[in-house]
Amino acid sequence: MKIAVAGTGYVGLSLAVLLAQANDVTAIDVDAERIERIAAGQCPLVDSDLEEWFATGRATLTATVDPDQAYRDADLVVVATPTNYDPETNQFDTSSVQSVVAQVLAGNPGAIIVIKSTVPVGFTDSLRRRFDSDAIVFSPEFLREGRALHDNLHPSRIVVGDTGHRGRIVADLLSQAAADSDVAVLLTQSAEAEAIKLFANTYLALRVAYFNELDTYAVVHGLDTAQVIEGVGLDPRIGAHYNNPSFGYGGYCLPKDTKQLLANYLAVPQNLIAAVVDANTTRKDFIAADILRREPRVVGVYRLVMKSGSDNFRSSSVQGVMKRIKAKGVDVIVYEPTLTADEFFFSEVVRDLDEFKQRSDIIIANRRTDVLDDVSDKVYTRDIYGRD
Repeated sequence: MKIAVAGTGYVGLSLAVLLAQANDVTAIDVDAERIERIAAGQCPLVDSDLEEWFATGRATLTATVDPDQAYRDADLVVVATPTNYDPETNQFDTSSVQSVVAQVLAGNPGAIIVIKSTVPVGFTDSLRRRFDSDAIVFSPEFLREGRALHDNLHPSRIVVGDTGHRGRIVADLLSQAAADSDVAVLLTQSAEAEAIKLFANTYLALRVAYFNELDTYAVVHGLDTAQVIEGVGLDPRIGAHYNNPSFGYGGYCLPKDTKQLLANYLAVPQNLIAAVVDANTTRKDFIAADILRREPRVVGVYRLVMKSGSDNFRSSSVQGVMKRIKAKGVDVIVYEPTLTADEFFFSEVVRDLDEFKQRSDIIIANRRTDVLDDVSDKVYTRDIYGRD
Protein backbone atom coordinates (compact mmCIF):
# COMPACT_ATOMS: atom_id res chain seq x y z
CA MET A 1 0.00 0.00 0.00
CA LYS A 2 1.14 3.53 -0.74
CA ILE A 3 0.81 5.70 2.38
CA ALA A 4 1.45 9.36 3.16
CA VAL A 5 1.90 10.55 6.75
CA ALA A 6 1.28 14.26 7.36
CA GLY A 7 3.10 15.50 10.46
CA THR A 8 6.34 14.05 11.79
CA GLY A 9 5.99 14.54 15.53
CA TYR A 10 5.93 11.58 17.89
CA VAL A 11 2.65 10.23 16.53
CA GLY A 12 3.32 10.68 12.83
CA LEU A 13 6.96 9.68 12.71
CA SER A 14 6.58 6.53 14.82
CA LEU A 15 3.66 5.39 12.67
CA ALA A 16 5.49 6.23 9.45
CA VAL A 17 8.53 4.21 10.49
CA LEU A 18 6.45 1.16 11.40
CA LEU A 19 4.16 1.29 8.38
CA ALA A 20 7.21 1.61 6.12
CA GLN A 21 8.27 -1.91 7.09
CA ALA A 22 5.62 -3.34 4.76
CA ASN A 23 4.41 -0.34 2.74
CA ASP A 24 5.65 2.52 0.57
CA VAL A 25 5.55 5.47 2.99
CA THR A 26 6.15 9.17 2.40
CA ALA A 27 6.39 11.52 5.37
CA ILE A 28 5.45 15.16 4.88
CA ASP A 29 5.90 18.14 7.20
CA VAL A 30 5.98 21.92 6.91
CA ASP A 31 9.24 21.87 8.91
CA ALA A 32 11.85 21.68 6.13
CA GLU A 33 14.73 21.11 8.55
CA ARG A 34 12.99 18.11 10.11
CA ILE A 35 12.25 16.65 6.67
CA GLU A 36 15.90 17.07 5.67
CA ARG A 37 17.00 15.12 8.74
CA ILE A 38 14.53 12.31 8.06
CA ALA A 39 15.61 12.15 4.41
CA ALA A 40 19.21 11.90 5.60
CA GLY A 41 18.33 8.98 7.86
CA GLN A 42 18.52 10.97 11.09
CA CYS A 43 15.93 10.88 13.86
CA PRO A 44 14.69 14.44 14.63
CA LEU A 45 13.05 13.47 17.94
CA VAL A 46 14.17 12.25 21.35
CA ASP A 47 12.83 8.69 21.48
CA SER A 48 15.30 5.90 22.21
CA ASP A 49 13.55 3.30 20.05
CA LEU A 50 13.07 5.67 17.13
CA GLU A 51 16.68 6.78 17.37
CA GLU A 52 17.83 3.16 17.28
CA TRP A 53 15.71 2.37 14.23
CA PHE A 54 17.15 5.34 12.38
CA ALA A 55 20.71 4.53 13.46
CA THR A 56 20.41 0.91 12.29
CA GLY A 57 18.79 1.81 8.97
CA ARG A 58 15.40 0.29 9.76
CA ALA A 59 13.64 3.64 9.26
CA THR A 60 13.39 3.78 5.46
CA LEU A 61 11.13 6.66 4.47
CA THR A 62 10.65 9.06 1.65
CA ALA A 63 10.38 12.57 3.11
CA THR A 64 9.10 15.72 1.47
CA VAL A 65 7.56 19.14 2.06
CA ASP A 66 5.59 18.90 -1.22
CA PRO A 67 1.90 17.97 -0.65
CA ASP A 68 1.37 16.95 -4.28
CA GLN A 69 4.28 14.51 -4.14
CA ALA A 70 3.03 13.01 -0.90
CA TYR A 71 -0.71 12.75 -1.61
CA ARG A 72 -1.30 12.34 -5.34
CA ASP A 73 -0.96 8.52 -5.57
CA ALA A 74 -1.51 7.58 -1.94
CA ASP A 75 -3.99 4.84 -1.08
CA LEU A 76 -4.15 6.11 2.48
CA VAL A 77 -3.12 9.34 4.22
CA VAL A 78 -2.46 9.54 7.96
CA VAL A 79 -3.03 13.01 9.45
CA ALA A 80 -0.90 13.57 12.56
CA THR A 81 -0.58 17.35 12.63
CA PRO A 82 -0.73 19.42 15.84
CA THR A 83 -4.09 20.42 17.35
CA ASN A 84 -3.14 22.81 20.13
CA TYR A 85 -5.80 24.04 22.53
CA ASP A 86 -6.87 27.62 21.86
CA PRO A 87 -8.05 29.27 25.10
CA GLU A 88 -9.74 32.08 23.16
CA THR A 89 -12.05 29.75 21.23
CA ASN A 90 -12.14 27.19 24.06
CA GLN A 91 -11.36 24.31 21.71
CA PHE A 92 -8.63 22.60 19.71
CA ASP A 93 -7.17 24.46 16.75
CA THR A 94 -7.94 21.92 14.04
CA SER A 95 -6.94 24.14 11.11
CA SER A 96 -3.90 22.01 10.20
CA VAL A 97 -6.05 18.86 10.05
CA GLN A 98 -8.68 20.57 7.90
CA SER A 99 -5.98 21.89 5.58
CA VAL A 100 -4.49 18.45 4.99
CA VAL A 101 -7.92 16.86 4.42
CA ALA A 102 -8.79 19.55 1.88
CA GLN A 103 -5.48 19.07 0.04
CA VAL A 104 -5.88 15.31 -0.12
CA LEU A 105 -9.49 15.36 -1.30
CA ALA A 106 -8.73 18.02 -3.92
CA GLY A 107 -6.06 15.94 -5.61
CA ASN A 108 -6.83 12.37 -4.57
CA PRO A 109 -10.48 11.92 -3.53
CA GLY A 110 -10.19 8.12 -3.56
CA ALA A 111 -7.67 7.98 -0.69
CA ILE A 112 -8.67 6.88 2.80
CA ILE A 113 -7.85 9.68 5.25
CA VAL A 114 -7.04 8.57 8.80
CA ILE A 115 -7.01 11.33 11.41
CA LYS A 116 -4.63 10.54 14.29
CA SER A 117 -4.57 14.10 15.65
CA THR A 118 -6.73 14.57 18.74
CA VAL A 119 -9.94 16.42 17.88
CA PRO A 120 -13.21 17.48 19.57
CA VAL A 121 -16.11 15.04 19.76
CA GLY A 122 -18.11 15.31 16.55
CA PHE A 123 -15.28 16.79 14.48
CA THR A 124 -14.90 13.89 12.01
CA ASP A 125 -18.63 13.78 11.25
CA SER A 126 -18.55 17.53 10.60
CA LEU A 127 -15.66 17.06 8.16
CA ARG A 128 -17.48 14.27 6.35
CA ARG A 129 -20.50 16.54 5.88
CA ARG A 130 -18.38 19.53 4.88
CA PHE A 131 -16.45 17.63 2.21
CA ASP A 132 -19.25 15.17 1.36
CA SER A 133 -16.86 12.27 1.88
CA ASP A 134 -17.09 9.00 3.81
CA ALA A 135 -13.37 8.41 3.32
CA ILE A 136 -12.42 10.34 6.49
CA VAL A 137 -11.75 8.04 9.46
CA PHE A 138 -10.70 8.93 13.01
CA SER A 139 -8.39 6.61 14.96
CA PRO A 140 -7.08 7.87 18.33
CA GLU A 141 -3.50 7.38 19.44
CA PHE A 142 -2.55 6.31 22.95
CA LEU A 143 1.17 7.03 23.04
CA ARG A 144 3.60 8.19 25.70
CA GLU A 145 6.19 10.83 24.83
CA GLY A 146 9.59 9.25 24.46
CA ARG A 147 7.97 5.81 24.01
CA ALA A 148 5.97 6.45 20.84
CA LEU A 149 7.52 3.72 18.70
CA HIS A 150 7.34 1.21 21.55
CA ASP A 151 3.66 2.00 22.16
CA ASN A 152 2.82 1.57 18.46
CA LEU A 153 4.66 -1.75 18.46
CA HIS A 154 2.87 -2.84 21.63
CA PRO A 155 -0.45 -0.95 21.60
CA SER A 156 -2.81 -1.24 24.56
CA ARG A 157 -5.69 -1.26 22.04
CA ILE A 158 -6.52 -0.18 18.51
CA VAL A 159 -9.62 1.98 18.17
CA VAL A 160 -10.98 3.02 14.77
CA GLY A 161 -13.96 5.32 14.35
CA ASP A 162 -15.51 3.55 11.38
CA THR A 163 -17.45 0.28 11.45
CA GLY A 164 -17.38 -0.27 7.67
CA HIS A 165 -14.79 -1.62 5.26
CA ARG A 166 -12.54 1.45 5.58
CA GLY A 167 -12.41 1.00 9.34
CA ARG A 168 -11.39 -2.62 8.90
CA ILE A 169 -8.64 -1.64 6.44
CA VAL A 170 -7.25 0.86 8.98
CA ALA A 171 -7.52 -1.58 11.89
CA ASP A 172 -5.78 -4.34 9.89
CA LEU A 173 -3.02 -1.94 8.84
CA LEU A 174 -2.34 -0.88 12.45
CA SER A 175 -2.54 -4.47 13.69
CA GLN A 176 -0.03 -5.63 11.09
CA ALA A 177 2.38 -2.86 12.17
CA ALA A 178 2.25 -4.05 15.79
CA ALA A 179 4.65 -6.61 17.16
CA ASP A 180 1.94 -8.19 19.34
CA SER A 181 -0.60 -10.56 17.85
CA ASP A 182 -3.31 -10.28 20.51
CA VAL A 183 -4.06 -6.54 20.46
CA ALA A 184 -7.67 -5.65 21.27
CA VAL A 185 -9.39 -3.98 18.30
CA LEU A 186 -12.52 -1.84 18.65
CA LEU A 187 -14.45 -0.44 15.68
CA THR A 188 -16.86 2.34 16.68
CA GLN A 189 -18.60 5.33 15.23
CA SER A 190 -16.31 8.34 14.80
CA ALA A 191 -17.75 10.45 17.65
CA GLU A 192 -17.43 7.53 20.06
CA ALA A 193 -13.77 7.09 19.06
CA GLU A 194 -13.15 10.80 19.63
CA ALA A 195 -14.80 10.56 23.05
CA ILE A 196 -12.71 7.49 23.97
CA LYS A 197 -9.53 9.50 23.45
CA LEU A 198 -10.64 12.48 25.54
CA PHE A 199 -12.17 10.43 28.35
CA ALA A 200 -9.12 8.15 28.55
CA ASN A 201 -6.71 11.05 28.93
CA THR A 202 -8.99 12.84 31.37
CA TYR A 203 -9.10 9.73 33.55
CA LEU A 204 -5.29 9.66 33.57
CA ALA A 205 -5.29 13.35 34.52
CA LEU A 206 -7.85 12.60 37.25
CA ARG A 207 -5.58 9.91 38.68
CA VAL A 208 -2.60 12.28 38.67
CA ALA A 209 -4.71 14.97 40.34
CA TYR A 210 -6.01 12.52 42.95
CA PHE A 211 -2.59 11.40 44.15
CA ASN A 212 -1.30 14.97 44.02
CA GLU A 213 -4.14 16.10 46.30
CA LEU A 214 -3.42 13.15 48.58
CA ASP A 215 0.18 14.38 48.75
CA THR A 216 -0.94 17.97 49.42
CA TYR A 217 -3.03 16.75 52.37
CA ALA A 218 -0.12 14.70 53.68
CA VAL A 219 2.30 17.65 53.50
CA VAL A 220 -0.09 20.01 55.28
CA HIS A 221 -0.79 17.51 58.07
CA GLY A 222 2.73 16.08 58.39
CA LEU A 223 1.86 12.60 57.13
CA ASP A 224 4.13 10.19 55.23
CA THR A 225 2.77 10.35 51.68
CA ALA A 226 4.45 7.10 50.63
CA GLN A 227 2.80 5.11 53.43
CA VAL A 228 -0.64 6.47 52.61
CA ILE A 229 -0.24 5.77 48.88
CA GLU A 230 1.03 2.26 49.57
CA GLY A 231 -1.95 1.46 51.76
CA VAL A 232 -4.42 2.90 49.25
CA GLY A 233 -2.80 1.08 46.35
CA LEU A 234 -3.00 -2.33 48.04
CA ASP A 235 -6.66 -2.36 47.08
CA PRO A 236 -6.55 -4.27 43.75
CA ARG A 237 -9.32 -2.07 42.39
CA ILE A 238 -6.94 0.89 42.70
CA GLY A 239 -3.52 -0.69 42.25
CA ALA A 240 0.02 0.54 42.77
CA HIS A 241 0.45 2.22 39.40
CA TYR A 242 0.24 5.76 38.02
CA ASN A 243 0.36 7.06 41.57
CA ASN A 244 3.57 9.05 41.83
CA PRO A 245 3.04 12.65 43.05
CA SER A 246 4.30 15.49 40.89
CA PHE A 247 3.96 19.23 40.38
CA GLY A 248 0.83 18.55 38.31
CA TYR A 249 -0.10 16.84 35.09
CA GLY A 250 1.42 18.44 32.02
CA GLY A 251 2.95 17.73 28.65
CA TYR A 252 1.29 18.01 25.26
CA CYS A 253 -1.81 15.86 25.79
CA LEU A 254 -3.39 15.88 29.24
CA PRO A 255 -3.79 19.64 29.79
CA LYS A 256 -5.37 20.28 26.39
CA ASP A 257 -7.45 17.11 26.27
CA THR A 258 -9.04 17.72 29.68
CA LYS A 259 -9.93 21.28 28.67
CA GLN A 260 -11.38 20.11 25.36
CA LEU A 261 -13.50 17.47 27.10
CA LEU A 262 -14.75 20.12 29.54
CA ALA A 263 -15.67 22.33 26.58
CA ASN A 264 -17.60 19.41 25.08
CA TYR A 265 -19.66 19.34 28.30
CA LEU A 266 -21.06 22.80 27.58
CA ALA A 267 -24.71 21.69 27.74
CA VAL A 268 -24.18 18.57 29.89
CA PRO A 269 -24.30 18.49 33.71
CA GLN A 270 -20.93 17.76 35.29
CA ASN A 271 -18.78 18.48 38.33
CA LEU A 272 -15.87 16.06 38.08
CA ILE A 273 -14.38 17.12 34.73
CA ALA A 274 -14.16 20.77 35.80
CA ALA A 275 -12.64 19.66 39.10
CA VAL A 276 -9.88 17.77 37.28
CA VAL A 277 -8.96 20.90 35.33
CA ASP A 278 -9.13 23.12 38.41
CA ALA A 279 -7.15 20.68 40.56
CA ASN A 280 -4.10 21.10 38.35
CA THR A 281 -4.07 24.84 38.95
CA THR A 282 -4.56 24.36 42.69
CA ARG A 283 -1.65 21.92 42.86
CA LYS A 284 0.74 24.36 41.19
CA ASP A 285 -0.43 27.09 43.56
CA PHE A 286 0.33 24.85 46.53
CA ILE A 287 3.74 23.75 45.26
CA ALA A 288 4.81 27.33 44.58
CA ALA A 289 3.63 28.48 48.01
CA ASP A 290 5.40 25.56 49.69
CA ILE A 291 8.64 26.58 47.98
CA LEU A 292 8.22 30.28 48.73
CA ARG A 293 7.69 29.74 52.45
CA ARG A 294 11.32 28.59 52.56
CA GLU A 295 12.25 32.16 51.55
CA PRO A 296 14.80 31.37 48.81
CA ARG A 297 16.67 34.20 47.11
CA VAL A 298 17.38 32.18 43.96
CA VAL A 299 15.32 29.19 42.81
CA GLY A 300 16.89 26.85 40.29
CA VAL A 301 14.64 24.93 37.90
CA TYR A 302 16.24 21.62 37.00
CA ARG A 303 14.84 20.56 33.62
CA LEU A 304 11.68 21.83 31.99
CA VAL A 305 10.83 18.55 30.24
CA MET A 306 7.84 16.60 31.55
CA LYS A 307 9.50 13.21 31.66
CA SER A 308 12.81 11.45 31.08
CA GLY A 309 13.59 10.33 27.54
CA SER A 310 11.76 13.28 25.99
CA ASP A 311 12.80 16.71 24.72
CA ASN A 312 9.30 18.18 24.97
CA PHE A 313 8.44 20.71 27.66
CA ARG A 314 5.23 22.16 26.21
CA SER A 315 2.84 22.86 29.09
CA SER A 316 5.15 21.12 31.57
CA SER A 317 3.91 21.55 35.13
CA VAL A 318 7.23 22.93 36.37
CA GLN A 319 6.74 25.96 34.13
CA GLY A 320 3.54 26.80 35.98
CA VAL A 321 5.39 26.60 39.30
CA MET A 322 8.24 28.68 37.91
CA LYS A 323 5.91 31.47 36.75
CA ARG A 324 4.22 31.65 40.14
CA ILE A 325 7.57 31.94 41.90
CA LYS A 326 8.75 34.66 39.52
CA ALA A 327 5.50 36.56 40.08
CA LYS A 328 6.52 36.95 43.74
CA GLY A 329 9.78 38.63 42.75
CA VAL A 330 12.10 35.67 43.42
CA ASP A 331 14.99 35.20 40.99
CA VAL A 332 14.79 32.00 38.93
CA ILE A 333 17.54 30.33 36.91
CA VAL A 334 17.04 27.36 34.60
CA TYR A 335 19.14 24.33 33.75
CA GLU A 336 17.78 22.75 30.57
CA PRO A 337 20.23 21.22 28.06
CA THR A 338 17.65 21.25 25.24
CA LEU A 339 17.48 25.07 25.27
CA THR A 340 19.71 27.04 22.92
CA ALA A 341 18.64 30.52 24.04
CA ASP A 342 20.28 32.35 26.94
CA GLU A 343 16.91 33.12 28.55
CA PHE A 344 13.64 31.30 29.08
CA PHE A 345 10.65 33.50 29.97
CA PHE A 346 13.11 36.20 31.10
CA SER A 347 14.99 33.78 33.38
CA GLU A 348 18.68 33.09 32.85
CA VAL A 349 19.59 29.73 31.36
CA VAL A 350 22.67 28.34 33.12
CA ARG A 351 24.48 25.73 31.05
CA ASP A 352 27.06 24.63 33.61
CA LEU A 353 25.44 22.21 36.08
CA ASP A 354 27.94 22.87 38.86
CA GLU A 355 27.38 26.62 38.57
CA PHE A 356 23.61 26.03 38.57
CA LYS A 357 23.85 24.00 41.78
CA GLN A 358 26.07 26.56 43.49
CA ARG A 359 23.90 29.56 42.65
CA SER A 360 20.56 27.97 43.60
CA ASP A 361 19.23 28.21 47.16
CA ILE A 362 16.51 25.70 46.26
CA ILE A 363 16.47 23.42 43.22
CA ILE A 364 13.03 22.33 42.07
CA ALA A 365 12.84 19.07 40.15
CA ASN A 366 9.59 17.45 39.07
CA ARG A 367 11.42 14.11 39.00
CA ARG A 368 14.40 12.91 41.03
CA THR A 369 17.78 12.32 39.44
CA ASP A 370 21.07 11.06 40.81
CA VAL A 371 22.94 14.03 39.28
CA LEU A 372 21.50 16.14 42.11
CA ASP A 373 22.47 13.74 44.91
CA ASP A 374 25.43 15.91 45.93
CA VAL A 375 23.05 18.82 46.65
CA SER A 376 20.11 16.78 47.93
CA ASP A 377 19.62 19.24 50.80
CA LYS A 378 18.70 21.90 48.20
CA VAL A 379 16.35 19.76 46.11
CA TYR A 380 12.59 20.28 46.31
CA THR A 381 10.52 17.54 44.66
CA ARG A 382 7.34 15.63 45.38
CA ASP A 383 8.60 12.58 43.45
CA ILE A 384 8.42 9.54 45.76
CA TYR A 385 9.14 6.60 43.49
CA GLY A 386 11.78 7.99 41.12
CA ARG A 387 9.73 7.26 38.01
CA ASP A 388 7.42 9.09 35.63
